[in-house]
Amino acid sequence: MRAPYIVVCVKQVPDSAQIRVHPVTGTIMRQGVPAVLNPYDLFALEEALQIKDRLGGRIVALCMGPPQAEAVLRKALSLGVDDAVLVSDRAFAGSDTLATSFALASAIRRIGQEQPVDLVFTGKQTIDGDTGQVGPGVAKRLGMQLLSYVCRIPILDMDTRSIVVHRWTEKGLQVLQSRLPCLITVLEGVSEGRFASLPEMIRAARQPIRIWDRQAAGIEDLTKIGLKGSPTVVGKVFAPSRRAERAECIGWDASQPGEAAARLWEKILARQPEMAGKISSDHGGENGQKGVSS
Repeated sequence: MRAPYIVVCVKQVPDSAQIRVHPVTGTIMRQGVPAVLNPYDLFALEEALQIKDRLGGRIVALCMGPPQAEAVLRKALSLGVDDAVLVSDRAFAGSDTLATSFALASAIRRIGQEQPVDLVFTGKQTIDGDTGQVGPGVAKRLGMQLLSYVCRIPILDMDTRSIVVHRWTEKGLQVLQSRLPCLITVLEGVSEGRFASLPEMIRAARQPIRIWDRQAAGIEDLTKIGLKGSPTVVGKVFAPSRRAERAECIGWDASQPGEAAARLWEKILARQPEMAGKISSDHGGENGQKGVSS
């Protein structure tokens, strides 16, 4: 049985808890904001590492970003990843999700020339863009089956080259079987991440990281990357305004839940009177109270 060959896409992002928006220009102020490994990618890394623990194999961490993004790749190496590739070129500046997925897919094809890639992992999204588009975009460009919002991988059979995953949808849990190769986007909280050991941290600090420019990544068409390959236009960036009102606590007697529900409904109607008409039309009542009770 051949051990799996896995690529995990990671990204360096600004710590969203410390990001501020400039009050005049409306742009994100990144100065002085620490950069971190995208938290959702940590769950993808853990799933890949658990497969390696069970079946062996090799994991390559892949990142597209500026030279300082090397730090997140060393973080991945310290957790047990075998190899790391940083795709970095000034031509990538200004890339949106469409251009990013093109660059990452090209790099994965380049990695696949060394050994066929069986699995590609990504987090479900990044905390800076929050679009969740890059993973599906990479899968489409590579012609891989996409398995999104995965919370568990109970079966991976390299002999039959099949995989069984559990994924969450709006309607509940789905159990899906697919053929390899495939791309998996991983939900948050599916497993508890591991800590780096001292020997792995030393190895990560010493191990060289492969740095590819666009040509090394196999990218020839400049119209597919950077600003030229990015049709997305950001119209405005703004910080949400803080609410001045505070939450109100409504006490209630556990033996009389109906009374508590009536008081709560009165409070809701006092603040949002338009709800009465909506509930009435949805339930066929003449007014909000009758509509709820019907």
